[in-house]
Amino acid sequence: MAWGTGGCHDGAMLNPATPASESVPLGGGLRLHGWLLALWFVASFGVVFFANDLQATVAGWPLGYWFAAQGSVFVFIAIVAVFAWIVNRREAGHTTLDPAYTAYKLKLHRRFAAYAVLLVMFLIALAVAEQSGLKKSWIGGIFLFATVALYAAIGIYGRTSEASEYYVAGRRIPAVYNGMATAADWMSAASFISMAGGLYLQGFSGTPSQPGGLVYVLGWTGGFCLVALLVAPYLRKMGLYTIPDYFGARYGGRWPRIIAAFSAVLCSFTYVVAQIYGVGLITSRMTGVQFEVGILLGLGGVLVCSFLGGMRAVTWTQVTQYVVLILAFLIPVSWLAYKQLGNPLAPFVYGQQLQKIAALEKKLMDSPGEQEVIAEYARRAQEFESKLLDVNASLEQERMALRERIRVLNEQRAEESVIVAARRDLAGLPRDAASARERWTRAMHDNLERARPLGGMPLHARPFTGNPDGSPQEQQEFDTSRRNFLALMFCLMVGTAGLPHLLTRFYTTPTVAEARTSVAWSLFFIALLYISAPALAVLVKFEIMSQLVGQNFDALPSWIAQWAKVDSTLISVSDVNGDHILQFSELKLGADIVMLATPELGGLPYVVSGLVAAGGLAAALSTADGLLLTIGNAVVHDYFFKGKSDHAGAVRRVMLSKFALLLVALAAAYVASQRPADILYLVSASFSLAGAAFVPAMVLGIFWSKATRKGAVAGMMAGLGLTVYYMAANTVAVRTAFNLTGNGLWFDIQPVSAGVFGVTAGVLVTVLVSLFSRPESPVPV
Repeated sequence: MAWGTGGCHDGAMLNPATPASESVPLGGGLRLHGWLLALWFVASFGVVFFANDLQATVAGWPLGYWFAAQGSVFVFIAIVAVFAWIVNRREAGHTTLDPAYTAYKLKLHRRFAAYAVLLVMFLIALAVAEQSGLKKSWIGGIFLFATVALYAAIGIYGRTSEASEYYVAGRRIPAVYNGMATAADWMSAASFISMAGGLYLQGFSGTPSQPGGLVYVLGWTGGFCLVALLVAPYLRKMGLYTIPDYFGARYGGRWPRIIAAFSAVLCSFTYVVAQIYGVGLITSRMTGVQFEVGILLGLGGVLVCSFLGGMRAVTWTQVTQYVVLILAFLIPVSWLAYKQLGNPLAPFVYGQQLQKIAALEKKLMDSPGEQEVIAEYARRAQEFESKLLDVNASLEQERMALRERIRVLNEQRAEESVIVAARRDLAGLPRDAASARERWTRAMHDNLERARPLGGMPLHARPFTGNPDGSPQEQQEFDTSRRNFLALMFCLMVGTAGLPHLLTRFYTTPTVAEARTSVAWSLFFIALLYISAPALAVLVKFEIMSQLVGQNFDALPSWIAQWAKVDSTLISVSDVNGDHILQFSELKLGADIVMLATPELGGLPYVVSGLVAAGGLAAALSTADGLLLTIGNAVVHDYFFKGKSDHAGAVRRVMLSKFALLLVALAAAYVASQRPADILYLVSASFSLAGAAFVPAMVLGIFWSKATRKGAVAGMMAGLGLTVYYMAANTVAVRTAFNLTGNGLWFDIQPVSAGVFGVTAGVLVTVLVSLFSRPESPVPV
């Protein structure tokens, strides 16, 4: 169903884009920007700052929770839509309506409708086949093959070596379809797989040491207001190919472009590793192959789209992927809502479950069984703490104890499996004192965290940990929790306005006006998932607390063991207190499992599990496509060719971009196979990097004519360097290697929010250096 991939062969009708030099004013005026930005600030930072005071219950909803979970999202959509409508009306006299373009859009609408109908028929056919006895393994295989084959067909059909088609899809993607493609590009594995799990684990705001929860909903939607008001239309006006192109055009010289290209590779590579990890996770679960093999299988689906056709193939692949992933997310959450509340409109009715969860949380905190589990985790933490007092002696003592155990087992002629397990434990001991200290420190903190009520999870609907009216320690905990929430939200929002693979999507529209409209459509399509994710987290938590907890270990559902085989960090259960009854604190879920296991948890047909896996795969593949394209283009177009657009070398430049894309994909696959930190953390870190590296120099270059090349270079290096330093200096490995004491945090801000310092440094350095350096006649924006 490759609706738009043949456009370059159909002449002017399918390429109605206006020239990049069109003399259309950007309009809008700073007054409109100011009012809308003020409203954005109140709906985001204002609501969060006073969330603890907004505890009145309206129609079953705590007011502060409702605003953070969906009320502010509605405001953000209104801001972007109103801005596009007002400014586009002002510019209506400067644009002409091309009848050929109208006919082109009608053709696309018909093809899209046909695709949607065929997809629904495909799902119904598989559901009927399951009821008729089709094996689950066949259903999973059919989903994987059919979806990847569809994406591959579009990639092959959309292959191109033309520079404008490969880099910006010929600048002829209508706003609504570019909005769909942007939404698929944006809703990565972190959004589809991890966000609902993060909300399940972190509630409203997470903990002081791990901010999260609704910050992702606010940060990843509120950032589109900055994209619409401050960045996207202005970049589209310049008719460029990549984000580093802007820095080369605005500031001149080679260093702004080189630093931008390096930054694009850095933040995009961090991001794409998380996506390929998600691809491996889902593919291995659907097919039963090993995790590493799953990565390679999924990588083939990524490459066949982005390698052959560039942005043209990727765009239409992402449109098809959006439909798959949004259906895959909405069907399970609607099913759970209907099962629990009798109403499938989950985002609007799940507030009723918040009060029930609060009652269950209180019951679990008072449970004797839970208290036994907490005491055992506290004992284990104390044991690791004692080991850390003399690491060398403790390590040698463990070695001797295990060797003695193996000797005794051999003498007693124990079962071979028991002896092998003991030898495996001996081989698994840390090799030296440094690695032992790192492992035991992590284990101590993990057990200390689980030695808290509810397994270390905060109360779901409470805005922040601590108490502003409590003891000095509780007040400090409250301030730290709120400060980290605000800092991470800032980084996510500003990082959104700087992510190269996102901003490049708005280069593909025919006009500046459609770029603005496309941002509004993007946020609308994204919001369909983002207001549903908090609902899914609440419904799953209620299902687990009320149905799963309290079961006998022998009666636990089989999906727990099946997912544990894929990756033990996804889900684990252990009878800590020895009562053979599952306590809430004995169940440990990773953020990546909540969405993937929802169909099995809710008792849905397996065809829905297959759809969810296909949706997660679509989310990971769509984002990986855009990221790999961005990295390949940055390396070849911006670094080696420095943005030169001679027609003679255009084909060679595109071919080298494809080769670079292949190498980067293989490198990212290798890193992902090492199973790095969870997806949500990797993605969040890339936002801090993008915000610090790009946004200060980019926005100042657009709105401040006195910004200079030296100021931009100094600001980008200062912002990026400070962000990387703060993240690296606060990792366990670095602090252990250099024997650094204390936590190393500034104002108790967690490393994932390092961008709050980097962006501030970038703005200050860019402004100060620009004021004291000679301007280089910048290109007006």
